[in-house]
Amino acid sequence: MTAPSSSQALASECDVLVIGAGAGGLSTAITAAKNGLDVVVVEKAPVFGGTAAFSGGVLWIPRSLHAAKANIQDPREAVMRYMRAETGEHFDAAAVDAFVDRGPEMVEFFERETAVKFIPTLYPDYHPNVDGGVDIGRSILAAPYDIRGLGADMARLRPPLQTITFIGMMFNSSNADLKHFFNVTKSLKSATYVAKRLVNHVKELALYRRGVQVTSGNALAARLAKSALDLKVPIHTSTGAKELIIENGRVVGAVVQGASGTQRVMARKAVVLAAGGFAHDVERIARAYPHLRRGGEHFSPVPVENTGDGSRMAEQAGGSVPIRYTSAAAWMPTSKVPLGNGRFGAFPHLLDRYKPGIIGVLRNGRRFTNESNSYHDVGAAMIEACAGEKETAMWLVCDQATISKYGLGYAKPAPLPLAPLVRNGYLVKGATLAELAKNAGIDAAGLEATVRKYNETAVRGEDAEFGRGTTSFNRYLADPENKPNPCVAPVGNGPYYALKVVVGDLGSFDGIRTDVAGRVLAQDGQPIAGLYAAGNDRASVMGGNYPGAGITLGPIMTFGYLTARHIAGLEPQLVKTNPQDKVQADAVPA
Repeated sequence: MTAPSSSQALASECDVLVIGAGAGGLSTAITAAKNGLDVVVVEKAPVFGGTAAFSGGVLWIPRSLHAAKANIQDPREAVMRYMRAETGEHFDAAAVDAFVDRGPEMVEFFERETAVKFIPTLYPDYHPNVDGGVDIGRSILAAPYDIRGLGADMARLRPPLQTITFIGMMFNSSNADLKHFFNVTKSLKSATYVAKRLVNHVKELALYRRGVQVTSGNALAARLAKSALDLKVPIHTSTGAKELIIENGRVVGAVVQGASGTQRVMARKAVVLAAGGFAHDVERIARAYPHLRRGGEHFSPVPVENTGDGSRMAEQAGGSVPIRYTSAAAWMPTSKVPLGNGRFGAFPHLLDRYKPGIIGVLRNGRRFTNESNSYHDVGAAMIEACAGEKETAMWLVCDQATISKYGLGYAKPAPLPLAPLVRNGYLVKGATLAELAKNAGIDAAGLEATVRKYNETAVRGEDAEFGRGTTSFNRYLADPENKPNPCVAPVGNGPYYALKVVVGDLGSFDGIRTDVAGRVLAQDGQPIAGLYAAGNDRASVMGGNYPGAGITLGPIMTFGYLTARHIAGLEPQLVKTNPQDKVQADAVPA
């Protein structure tokens, strides 16, 4: 099933040209169009949705209407304390104020005016024990969507990440949905639920060659695209921006290349860079990522089109993309799934690390962190623990009973077979821990000692070394039926399995320097006329940390909304002078 790059010819002039059709670009485009501006969106990929289409579809929006409806009390002062603690030296008061105060308004706007809808989640903050952290109420989730509402354009929606679907079927980002799949062999209710989903999905594949009932980030991307298209905002896919057009010091458009060749698109009010960040900009990440600077491997699950186009164009116009944060990206432990013919797919480890009986070790066989911390925290711990090594990697290790119950990475729970994944090298198997270590290239004595030490307290549901299961977030994605600690169980009898995991990312944190309104700043701190940045192209307000589920998409949509309103002349107060706006030259640690 194919679709044209757009049903409309590419206009040569508009009010606002948005470069990129992810959550940042589309939220900006929708808001601008709703405020009377003529908007054109160009996207170099053949599909729209960007990184958002691969994501969990969760937004971190403290004090939203959904929290209020649930009678969740969350004082603004608590949110601000948490943000100060989490962002540390990179706390930007003006940007944080705008995000915290206007995020709920953004949600209400999209739910009232567009096809975008959300539902509440039970996610705790990732660091609920930090001052101002909470156990519930700050994250919301895109509501599921039937993509037949996109009509012929559903063929242009970026499919979900292949490695985290089952025959193309998506799982919702909630414990309730996933619990049925884990319990399919133990519960008639769960078996019935899964059977119905499978039957419906097979029908969809037969009719449409893809699942049409989408969830998570795919639902968010579809809802945003539907909203833009309903507003007659053209989304020109397979149409990449090549360079900005600058006249008399002002950005007035861009040269783009699509099916009709190369042409100039002039923008009367603004060009918005929303090209997805620099996760696949090989040269930039080689300087920005510490594990790459020392010769290690990085394997990102984000769209391959995120090659730093926005950053390069901002620099072309005199903007700055400094590497300031300790973590230049949102780290994600990732395994490489063999797809045949030398190709590999990226599997993001979002769930297995929380399950009891699964531990993570380095090549020396030793544990190095709390495996049930957030993906970003575990990724950062991997980078730090391997600081003296060329390779940055860990191995997830478990016994037969555990992998049969929960799966491990791309390997699914029983009754699905494991043998093909052992044969293709994705999984390593050993009858004993020593044999497993030998086959995986792990230090055998270290692994055996680690399992003995871990099991001493794990039999009581305790992790004496790293405190696994001691926070509400640790426990949220674990197994509530495993008592007394849903995250901790001993590593039992063999055979044993190991899976190698490297560092990947969910998108860049560092990015183009802007003011609160999203205007791209020159080296002297002055805005570059006519040029804005949104989405992962813009530096994260979180300062290189990951406080909770949805801290990328929440700010992305909030600032997209505010940027569009500023372009429309509705937010002059956003650009009051900020002494922190002065930009320093790009400096990367050696």
